[in-house]
Amino acid sequence: MALSRAERWLALLLRLLSRACLALLALLPPPPGPGPGARAVPPPRRELLLLPARRLAALLRARQVTCIEVVEAYVERIKEVNPLINAVVKDRFEEALQEAQQVDKLLSEGPGDDYLEEKFPLLGVPLTVKEAFSLHGMPNTSGLVNRRNVIATSDATVVSRLKQAGAIPLGVTNCSELCMWYESSNRVYGRTNNPYDLQRIVGGSSGGEGGVLAAACSVIGVGSDIGGSIRMPAFFNGVFGHKPTTGVVPNDGQFPNAHGARTSFLCTGPMCRYAEDLEPVLRVMAGPGVSKLKLNEKVSLEKIKFHCMDHDGGSVFVSPVDKEILQAQKKVVEHIESDLGVRVQHVSIHKMKYSFQIWSAMMSSKDSNGEEAQRFTDLLGDHGKPVWPLWELMKWLVGMSSHTFPAIALGLTEKLMKLNHSGNAKLVSMGKSLQEEMEALLGQDGVLLYPSHPTIAPKHHSPICMPFNFAYTAIFNVLGLPVTQCPLGLGSEGLPLGIQLVAAAYNDHLTLAVARYLEKAFGGWVLPGKV
Repeated sequence: MALSRAERWLALLLRLLSRACLALLALLPPPPGPGPGARAVPPPRRELLLLPARRLAALLRARQVTCIEVVEAYVERIKEVNPLINAVVKDRFEEALQEAQQVDKLLSEGPGDDYLEEKFPLLGVPLTVKEAFSLHGMPNTSGLVNRRNVIATSDATVVSRLKQAGAIPLGVTNCSELCMWYESSNRVYGRTNNPYDLQRIVGGSSGGEGGVLAAACSVIGVGSDIGGSIRMPAFFNGVFGHKPTTGVVPNDGQFPNAHGARTSFLCTGPMCRYAEDLEPVLRVMAGPGVSKLKLNEKVSLEKIKFHCMDHDGGSVFVSPVDKEILQAQKKVVEHIESDLGVRVQHVSIHKMKYSFQIWSAMMSSKDSNGEEAQRFTDLLGDHGKPVWPLWELMKWLVGMSSHTFPAIALGLTEKLMKLNHSGNAKLVSMGKSLQEEMEALLGQDGVLLYPSHPTIAPKHHSPICMPFNFAYTAIFNVLGLPVTQCPLGLGSEGLPLGIQLVAAAYNDHLTLAVARYLEKAFGGWVLPGKV
């Protein structure tokens, strides 16, 4: 599919603006930091902070550690590093300590370990929640100034299920404004910094979750993903994230929630420091819906048909993939082939070149009932008058807008997208064709290795220069495929590397198994600040 004249002009303009933007950023002084010499958060000093959720819950059930000790250790850790990263935007430490006392009381009463493991698989495990989800008594603004006084009076479905499984929420974490940008910064809570380099982004929109997990301030987290909002933060922060098959985990209780066609693209899923925790957390979050997945099936890695694609084919709208990311992916391929004795098939899927255009068109499309997608400008108004992006842009230029520049820019882009009805229809058709092609390629035993993002974690504000780089994750939302983001250690600049593992719908068990395998081979999460 050839680019339209408008798209060619937009691509050229984007290239020019990108170069100008990068040049300008290079001239600006660095943003205020935590102090001279500070680049990353200090590594955690207590071994208790380095345990996976399953191991921690087992120690609690065995009465080898008290829940009070666990929660106090995490509270202390958050107080130590949150001033540097600004990931937890509202804590509930007092309530968490009270809940820890209740756990210790339950354990002292002596119920059997089997009973506790079955009824409370996450007993006493510290949890953080993306602020876009309702957590009783916590703010639920999604970074929107108009909602700064909104306090949740109930729990989102997934939050309720995790609490019922014994997890203890420590607080809520930062996100981008209305969860529609890949830097977590807003006018309510400010900006979140990457634990590995405080001058870098944590990604978005579940960026606070990525940062808090990487900094060892939490064990497990709740994220949501409509364009990569779980996987980009997981990649930039060197942790694990899973976007489940669409429609398995409920999205209820988050703002903004999806409407119309977007209900098929938005996914809620787990974020964890350790691959072994993804599956048990996913089971709890999915509830009865877990029966749609194949998590009880044993996976033979040698029988998986591995495919690899190094880049999207050269889209003019996104950056080329960094050499270091390509090298990390190559090492994965070499390890799989040598260790498992299988051949990884290199593929070139032509339609992936149009990932950004396909995602944009499908996000704007009507659903099967003819319902229009909810306009972003309406969401910015939050049940009030829709926001006029041009007017907001003029206000922003003089420092009077209550919205971030990315949100305003998205509102303008939304207006432009609606002008190309025939082009959008062709792109939606292309998206459906790509979905069929991907399902045929992957089948019931295939896994695709694909870059998580074209670059390692960018410096603050840099995403404005290349706003469509999220296409590497976004395309899998509109295709409805499960994807696990897997860390691959640190690169030459001390920043996380990683890879996306993609399977056909309802084959989440394959990507989760491969993530566990790669964690053992490449080390998984790496302590930030470790010299």
